[in-house]
Amino acid sequence: MHVVLVNPLIPQNTGNISRLCAGVDAHLHLVGKLGFSLDDRYLKRAGLDYWPHVKLHLHASFEAMVAEHAPERLAFFTSHATKPYTDFAAGDDPWFVFGMETTGLPAEIREAYPDDLYKIPITKNIRSLNLSNSVAIVVYDALRQQGFPGLG
Repeated sequence: MHVVLVNPLIPQNTGNISRLCAGVDAHLHLVGKLGFSLDDRYLKRAGLDYWPHVKLHLHASFEAMVAEHAPERLAFFTSHATKPYTDFAAGDDPWFVFGMETTGLPAEIREAYPDDLYKIPITKNIRSLNLSNSVAIVVYDALRQQGFPGLG
């Protein structure tokens, strides 16, 4: 399982997501320009002492990541989607792609993968959920579909 963050801005969110990835043995891919340093104390604090267990990959761009790994099962999460995240069948080796906290996935990525866009349903009272909460919802639904392999 792979979690992809495109241009993440907030170190605490990435720290929380890194801890989640360490806890479920998922790969974490950080793509593009980061809004923080990987040495950031908030990032490290949110990830606590779990950083040695994070399967961290850094990529200059989304295109570079796709060229290097050639993922077969991509799902993109955006408020611009019409299908709920529960429509995605995780199967083996899913890749979950999330955009930056302020603007979401870049339009060029959404336009390149129009059939692979999913949303987490919410009321109209808010624009979006917190990024780390969104990643947790999607990852744990995929793990549920897979029968929680390797987790106690």
